[in-house]
Amino acid sequence: MDITQLILDDHAEQRRLFAIIEQIDPKDTDALSAVWSRLSAFLDVHAEAEERFFYPELLKQGEGANDAEDGTVEGETEDAIEDHNKLRDAVKAVEKHKVGTKAWFDAVGEANVVNSKHMGEEERQGLTDFRMNADVETRHELAVKFAAFEAEYITGVKPVNKDPETYIEKHG
Repeated sequence: MDITQLILDDHAEQRRLFAIIEQIDPKDTDALSAVWSRLSAFLDVHAEAEERFFYPELLKQGEGANDAEDGTVEGETEDAIEDHNKLRDAVKAVEKHKVGTKAWFDAVGEANVVNSKHMGEEERQGLTDFRMNADVETRHELAVKFAAFEAEYITGVKPVNKDPETYIEKHG
């Protein structure tokens, strides 16, 4: 088991859930609510799990990969934490609209855009960096913690934005 693969698997599930929402009739608000409830909780739990287990270790072992912000592991981590904050805010914005309305779908679409941009960067940067610099044993140990955390908090966590610079100071 490898934390980088678990993160990639989560990304695939996030994409799948956004695609499901796009295919549900706007009048079927029960189905939309159920899928969105699962997706929004999943997004929050996934970000929190990354922040607890993946990024602190990336800061210790990474070097910055591909198009990382300023070419450093600190830059790619700061960008990722900022992205998580933007995603939390986008998810929260969905709740301001009546399920099934154009405004609701627009807000879900914005959350999808924010998430998709983040996942692409993370896949090119942090995950690549970690595969290149962390040994298989470390990746396995983190995967176990990551999987257990996501299982324990399957219904969600309290979404809390973090200051990227303070995060790096604490974990770097």
